[in-house]
Amino acid sequence: MAEPARLCVTNQKGGVGKTTVAINLAGALNDRGQDVLFVDIDPQGNATEGLGLLEAYDAEPPTLLDALVDPDDVSAEEIVYDHPEMDVVASNVDMNAASSALSSAENAEMRLDRLLSQLEDGYDYVVVDCPPHLGVITDNGLYAARNLVIPALAEPTSKRSIELLFDYVGALEMDHDVTIEPCALVANRIENTNAAAEMLAWFDDALPETPIYRIRKRVAFQRAFTDGHSVFEADEEIDMSEVFASMATKLDERLAKEEVSA
Repeated sequence: MAEPARLCVTNQKGGVGKTTVAINLAGALNDRGQDVLFVDIDPQGNATEGLGLLEAYDAEPPTLLDALVDPDDVSAEEIVYDHPEMDVVASNVDMNAASSALSSAENAEMRLDRLLSQLEDGYDYVVVDCPPHLGVITDNGLYAARNLVIPALAEPTSKRSIELLFDYVGALEMDHDVTIEPCALVANRIENTNAAAEMLAWFDDALPETPIYRIRKRVAFQRAFTDGHSVFEADEEIDMSEVFASMATKLDERLAKEEVSA
């Protein structure tokens, strides 16, 4: 079986709906018949909560942190949880110590890559949800995935955060001789304002070769999060699910994956 495509969902600016984008992108890929492994490396564990696995966040060892710090002492399968739409490597309260624990480790930014190599057989995609800040944890997500999905709000503060993110990614590429490709920018929670329209135009100009996906503000996303699944498992029809479906289709095409019939 071909190696899975890895996607890193990140933006160091908080409050952009990063986790909502990650969960619903994974749900869209699953809806196309793809087998997905979702990895929550954010110490806050929002995705773990949004997938209905809050008990995993408070679970006793072994945890994700144990697998990153002492990979030879932890069976990777021990930290994978079942979910109807995807398998999940859950975050854990222990991940709050990850930055300090990994900073002193050898090849610190390569630990997730090593862990995924033990886990990813049988999957078509790995979706990594990063914390809303830059540092060694996000380095792990970027280094392991190499394909970048950027959630951003359609507001002026997004300009600086995106510029800083690309500067940071460029430095990581140079330091480790890797290429990290932006695969999608998700303009999230769009409202009908002039400021939003101006930012959408800026996204198009700043990232001419990157597909831009427009997600309008919908309370249905929060309902799905509260219920522990993506919008693709919701009882109601949600128009914005079509945007995530389109993104999943384009990623399949870009990364040479075929839709699997149910």
